[in-house]
Amino acid sequence: MRYCTSRRERCTRIRNNIISTPRRLSLSKAQTIKQIGLELGFQQVGITDVSLDTHHAHYAQWIARNYHGEMSYMARNVRKRLNPAELIPDTLSVICVRLDYLVADQQELLNLLDHPSLAYVSAYALGRDYHKLMRKRLQKLADRISEVYGPMGYRVFTDSAPVLEKALATKAGIGWQGKHSNILHREHGSWFFLGEIYTDMALEYDAPLQNHCGRCTSCIDICPTAAIVEPYQVDARRCISYLTIEHRSEIPMEFREAIGNRIYGCDDCQLVCPWNRFASYSSEPGFQPRHGLDCISLLECYGWSEQEFLQKMEGSAIRRIGYQCWLRNIVIALGNAAPDPYILAKLKQDYAAHSGFVQHHLDWSIRQQGNSI
Repeated sequence: MRYCTSRRERCTRIRNNIISTPRRLSLSKAQTIKQIGLELGFQQVGITDVSLDTHHAHYAQWIARNYHGEMSYMARNVRKRLNPAELIPDTLSVICVRLDYLVADQQELLNLLDHPSLAYVSAYALGRDYHKLMRKRLQKLADRISEVYGPMGYRVFTDSAPVLEKALATKAGIGWQGKHSNILHREHGSWFFLGEIYTDMALEYDAPLQNHCGRCTSCIDICPTAAIVEPYQVDARRCISYLTIEHRSEIPMEFREAIGNRIYGCDDCQLVCPWNRFASYSSEPGFQPRHGLDCISLLECYGWSEQEFLQKMEGSAIRRIGYQCWLRNIVIALGNAAPDPYILAKLKQDYAAHSGFVQHHLDWSIRQQGNSI
């Protein structure tokens, strides 16, 4: 747990805050925290306790079926993941936040899927790395709470450490977990990031929302690789987001055609979800597309040297997969691209310059292009 400042500075901050924001005095702690969160730019704040008992069996089954694939970290520290108070001792409450990230028109994203020459990059990765933005903002929220109510023990998380963030967000009323496993809200869809503050403050808790997926199976039906093996169960080993981001080995043959032009992530299940008709667009400057990634040709991406990749992707979540996996993904997409003698010649010409890892995928793409021309 982190603790805030000296007593004198703390008292000064509290006094100044009371003078400058008297409207908060009639609010409960939970209401004030939510108001501060909205002022800092979060779109929603919910609060829950630390009990995740109802999620234990589902998570254990998911791990037992090896649905986590190469994400071995998901099978480590399971007790801490399922018991927040074991991860951070003395945790009494979890403050959950929602930050919208959609900046591109959803119809334009749909039109880009399986384009014959352009690349598809998941909407969440078009701009800057959300981890840093979220972490800084969560820290600001924690600091402001400490200014108002005095020192507290806390830790901030955003897609980091053994935290079962979707389960916590569900309990905190941020939304319900859809059949595709993403968190959904009736008025805001699913295009948002999640973040958490574990704190030793005792707060009022929010009630979970009702599940409104009903009989809809749009996300299951659209999945290119049938990764949603049953409602609320995703086999990551089949998921294109996993295959192009988390999976660092050779991509299995059975999934290569289905990957299409998706070089980083996959949004299909969100793009067809009826609730995303109500999704809000983000005004965050950091989430705006960089380097033309929202409309970039596969050949342009393929032409980046490792130095260019590292330079252009600095500050992007994409940089984490490394240059070799970046090339792997693009090579597969080029194999799926519209038949083009130039692409075929380019792949053959560059063959010797690539690693054996990339060459393995080049062999497949060259056959694909060659058989199509």
